[in-house]
Amino acid sequence: MRVKLKKLSDNARIPEYATNGSACFDLFTTDDGLVHESSSLVLGTGLAFEVPKDHVMLVFSRSGDGFQRDVRLSNCVGVIDSDYRGELKVKLAADSVIGRVVKAGDRVAQALVLKYDRVTFDQVGVLSDTSRGEGGFGSTGR
Repeated sequence: MRVKLKKLSDNARIPEYATNGSACFDLFTTDDGLVHESSSLVLGTGLAFEVPKDHVMLVFSRSGDGFQRDVRLSNCVGVIDSDYRGELKVKLAADSVIGRVVKAGDRVAQALVLKYDRVTFDQVGVLSDTSRGEGGFGSTGR
């Protein structure tokens, strides 16, 4: 699959896969900043994408930020729809005093592009039975 992108800033970096087995590509920031306990920081990537029709780009936190620094995306998962043409930005939040200093060119998130099917909804009076039924919120561990 080919995805078009537009550099909005001279120091924007094209996304890269870290390894041959990486499912997600890394996103780099064009900004400097500090995210620390109970704060958040909006960072630009300097990139706009043309996500193909019937596809979505999902943006995730980097595992190293979460495990080593207690830093995550503030919205947990970003959704970039195929009709959005603005700059992809990420908002990092810190959950502890560890935090993170961010410099332009740093990896700040990871993303992948997936195909999806749009659904239509059929309102019914009864849903089919399953062995689980209405059990939820930990019911499968009992």
